Amino acid sequence: MTLGNQKDEQDRTGARGPAGPATAADETALELLVHGVGGTTPQEMLGDPRTVRVSGDETAAVFRRVEDADAERRPDDYRGKPVPEAYVWSNLTSGNGSRALWLLLLPFMVVNIAHWMRPDALRRSGAVRLYGLLVRLAGLTLTVLFAAAACEVALDLTAWQCAGTAACGARRAWLGFLSVDAHGDGGWWSQPGRRLALAALVPTALTALLWYLSHRTWNAYESQLPLPHQPEPDDGEANNALGRPGFWYGRRLVARLRAAHSAAGLLTVAAAVGTSAARHDRAPGGPALLDLLGWVLIGALLAGALAVIGVVVHRGRSENTLDVTLDRALVRLLPYGALLLLALSMVYAGWSRPQWRSSGRLPGDAVFGGIALVEAAAVVALAVVAKVIYRRAPDPRTALRGLGGPATAMLACALGGVMTGGIAQRVADWLDGTSGLIDGPPVLLSWQASMIPPLLVVLAALCGALVLRTARLKKRETARVALDYHLYDRPGTSGEPADPTRTQRIAGTRARAALTDKAPLMIGVVSSVTLLLGALAVAGAWATGEVPGVAAEGSYSVVQGAADTAQALGSWLIGFGFILFVTWGRRAYKDPSARRTIGILWDVGTFWPRAAHPFAPPCYAERAVPDLTWRMATWTRATGGRLILSGHSQGSVLAAAAAWQLPPSVRKRVGLLTYGSPLERLYGRWFPAHFGPGALAALHRQVDCWRNLYRETDPIGGPIRLSGGCGPGVDHPALPDPLAYGRTAEHPLPAPILGHGDYQADPVFAQERARLLARLRPGVPQPRPEAGPPEA
Repeated sequence: MTLGNQKDEQDRTGARGPAGPATAADETALELLVHGVGGTTPQEMLGDPRTVRVSGDETAAVFRRVEDADAERRPDDYRGKPVPEAYVWSNLTSGNGSRALWLLLLPFMVVNIAHWMRPDALRRSGAVRLYGLLVRLAGLTLTVLFAAAACEVALDLTAWQCAGTAACGARRAWLGFLSVDAHGDGGWWSQPGRRLALAALVPTALTALLWYLSHRTWNAYESQLPLPHQPEPDDGEANNALGRPGFWYGRRLVARLRAAHSAAGLLTVAAAVGTSAARHDRAPGGPALLDLLGWVLIGALLAGALAVIGVVVHRGRSENTLDVTLDRALVRLLPYGALLLLALSMVYAGWSRPQWRSSGRLPGDAVFGGIALVEAAAVVALAVVAKVIYRRAPDPRTALRGLGGPATAMLACALGGVMTGGIAQRVADWLDGTSGLIDGPPVLLSWQASMIPPLLVVLAALCGALVLRTARLKKRETARVALDYHLYDRPGTSGEPADPTRTQRIAGTRARAALTDKAPLMIGVVSSVTLLLGALAVAGAWATGEVPGVAAEGSYSVVQGAADTAQALGSWLIGFGFILFVTWGRRAYKDPSARRTIGILWDVGTFWPRAAHPFAPPCYAERAVPDLTWRMATWTRATGGRLILSGHSQGSVLAAAAAWQLPPSVRKRVGLLTYGSPLERLYGRWFPAHFGPGALAALHRQVDCWRNLYRETDPIGGPIRLSGGCGPGVDHPALPDPLAYGRTAEHPLPAPILGHGDYQADPVFAQERARLLARLRPGVPQPRPEAGPPEA
């Protein structure tokens, strides 16, 4: 039965009032299943090869078994059991081959995540707004960095250096029409300004590609209207931001940011082209008219940059209302104005200057160094603001004591530097190899690459410490396994005989699963070391003006050897990373299975709306959350039946977000069943402003009842750490994994260690689901009992 048929049936029969008598149809119960990361098929979720789509499209849809398609018309067949229904959303992140292009957007995704890692605040304040502003500025620097790297490859290395050097240009036939001869002469395109103007088409195309990807996904994801909120008496209890009407509708902000970032990319290209010609015209004896035009152009570029910064700074997200307004004039004027300035810069640079010769490098060290300093300053300021916010409502469970957002922003900047530096290094090697015909990329990029080996040494030491800790934890877990399964080592002792191999395997799985809780330590150390090494790279490049190996000449042999090794190894590592990145993307484009594997990354990283960077991969929750809320609200309104919202892994996060978006009267008729859930273990620690203890406790009060299942062998799921409200606490005691230690009558073959998957295989799952259904009543929510202590 489709949603439209259900609505027609409701209109024909009339909706039963809250106090109306329960009918057979009212006793119908629905279990809405939401899968987790990696995706799955409706056949696997429903345990039946024959399924039918009851609502949705090829991207995301609701499925039922064929035999359940008309379950509402046969309520007597479903007494005592719910109708299973599966919401499949995996194609939102791993659908067609174009998802492989999202790998280009990885740094943008990471900095967008940093926006949502703000510590919990008692109220929205100036510090909260400043936090969002700083993250948006950090995201803007990443866009400028990518555009500058494309200019470095196309304008500096290719058009300025290689085409301006006769020997290098002669080795590349496709550069023949741009190249100069041994006397510095050539064809019409060989003048430096014209070469730069033509090469500017490459970074312009990159900016256009980013704009296209953002605009295309904006139409598909940010255009989904959420369920309208109806004013109800207890609506004030839904104080979490995820319950606000406009939270999952960021269409206006994304459009503004897309215009600003597109303009920033185009202005960066225009500056690279125009300032090079203006610098030549300012030389003594240069043409006065062109010199004047150069100053006018630079002034226009500065005005455009201020306009871009103003748009990024001026307005953040509007969540309290469903803002359907679009700033059409701004969205069009800003990128088109930047495109006009770029065209004027290309015309200005292409003006004939017969005496102009290209030599050395374009001033890339100053540009990349300036970007690095601005990024570092933004991260440091973000850390100060985050600490101020954290001290207002400290929570020891918060990752890095509130510094998770700044640490993640630092990693985003570092990732952007590695990607852009790797491309520049590889293109320079491809154009020149070891001939030394051109100067190569800016010195700063070599210094940054040389910082990779020391960072890997720190990371290796950290991993070694975690390995030792895991080994010690494994020993402790070995004793616990013996207690949990009542094992014995000597015959004649009560219990089950111990198998050392089996015990070690279970204990090792538990110990490795606990490594997830050490992620804040790793990210904190890596980001701190990255910040220090980045500062050292900028200082070394600006102080010496030489690559590390040359700068260390004449010093101690140990220092010189370390500098040469770091430079060579860093260059090789950054090149290897670039090749691996391209290979991964190419495989993901052609192979659906590889695309699903990469889709796991998008499942975790693109849950949040695009609030800091418009070029980040789109937020799939802006489609999935409205899908779930519309389905639950229309089904409960049409049938008055009971509904269990059942979420696994990332699906539990979607389920919680959807429950927050429901009207309070509907939310109190929903039971929540989560399993393998990262709601507290990951989201509660890293995103405390939205999934902290207060938010989860409020959700517990607002739904009719909630139960959570987890295993100690699960590296992702964990307890919610709440108690009371729905009779016992939200958390069921940790499920045994494996279900049986040895061979038993119920398990004649060795039971597998399930870890994060197949929670339905545990009998407790069916018991807890039945318990929730018994708790729920159709039509009117059952009064909640007084909160009591959790069960043992």
